[in-house]
Amino acid sequence: MKITFILPAIGKKPGKKYIGTWKMEPLMFAVLKSLTPPEIETELYDDRIELIDYGTKTDLVCITVETYTAKRSYKIAARFRERGIPVVMGGYHVTLCPEEAEEYCDSVIVGNAETVWGEMLRDAENGALKRRYIGGVGEYDVRPDKSIFNGKKYLPVSLVETGRGCCHSCEFCSISKFYCSKYYCREHSLVADDIRNSKHKYTFLVDDNLVADRQNAISLFEEITPLKIKWAGQGTLSMARDGQLLKAMKKSGCEIILIGFESLNSENLKQMNKSFNLAVGERDELVKRIHDAGIGIYATFVFGYDNDDERTVNDALEFAKKHNFYTAAFNHLLPFPNTALYNRLKEDNRLIYDKWWLEDGYNYGELAFRPKLVSAEKLSKLCRDARKEFSSAKTVMSRGFASMGRTSPLLWWLFWGMNLRLGEEIDQKMNVPIGENLDELPK
Repeated sequence: MKITFILPAIGKKPGKKYIGTWKMEPLMFAVLKSLTPPEIETELYDDRIELIDYGTKTDLVCITVETYTAKRSYKIAARFRERGIPVVMGGYHVTLCPEEAEEYCDSVIVGNAETVWGEMLRDAENGALKRRYIGGVGEYDVRPDKSIFNGKKYLPVSLVETGRGCCHSCEFCSISKFYCSKYYCREHSLVADDIRNSKHKYTFLVDDNLVADRQNAISLFEEITPLKIKWAGQGTLSMARDGQLLKAMKKSGCEIILIGFESLNSENLKQMNKSFNLAVGERDELVKRIHDAGIGIYATFVFGYDNDDERTVNDALEFAKKHNFYTAAFNHLLPFPNTALYNRLKEDNRLIYDKWWLEDGYNYGELAFRPKLVSAEKLSKLCRDARKEFSSAKTVMSRGFASMGRTSPLLWWLFWGMNLRLGEEIDQKMNVPIGENLDELPK
């Protein structure tokens, strides 16, 4: 038996290559490879970096689906099903929209695959795939087999999973919906083993909120400190109130932490159910504490809530420039299916498209709903302009010198390599047609 794994891209403009930013290892396939018996042959096509061979000889195609890639995923599946090859789909979007996904494949896996992967493989070998497999949520103590990535050109960064889920219930977040606002930590010895087996000097700790459980986080940092690695991860601004936590993070090798500021507007934060970010009077001080600890910040902002207008976008941009963040993302809000945000906008009749992820003519960078204080087209442009300004030569130079004073030399090459390309890539990404261009190879 042979399995073909596929990671779909969002789409691409006609005649253009995919945008080359942040092509990291798709860790989920290393986990599935580890769960697959060695007598079963496997191959991986990463649609972001290579062409899919639709004529490959295989017995089963397994596709992981995100909302942004759903349309392309369904088209890819159709090409293989035309040849009589069964297709299994999983991932966040499939879990949130299983009925939709079932229309385009032979079987779906809802939830995490670890507990049902063996059953699914046996059924596939016997030609008796079930329409739906219900996986677990927190069961994932598996050592990934990264041999599936051999020959692929990914960033020289090792991805290591430390936890899944988040204890918060942000209105827009599909992760909190997927995990029912719970956090599941991974056994620390397995995390340490994965780091020891990694081939790169730099590690990204894959965790939606690394500091969701304070005691677990400190214990993890103590476990990995002797490994002398440099790592990045994701956390919340509130961690800066805990001096012991910051110290443990830095001592263990933390160089960059992604923080979702989302908004500087208090009413917006309340509306998105992110009141734990309400640090209006101390926000600058908390940022300073993180920087003083020698940790760079990747700041993210999201716009489209009911109090957003041109001023709030500019406020976020000036805040990011003032603090010389390592990098920042200025994104418009996206209503992911079956989240509280999606349901609210639908009830208010503010969705431009009921299913934007499947809509013909929908392009990357466009809004899928009507904001209250600014038009959808204007807000899209404001986000684009904020990204361009933050990636301008003057701003990049200022941020670069600040970064060199905070992070280790190992991170300097990453800063310049990433930030000097952002301005060019912003316009390349805008208006990429979602799910289009499947004519790379003949049928």
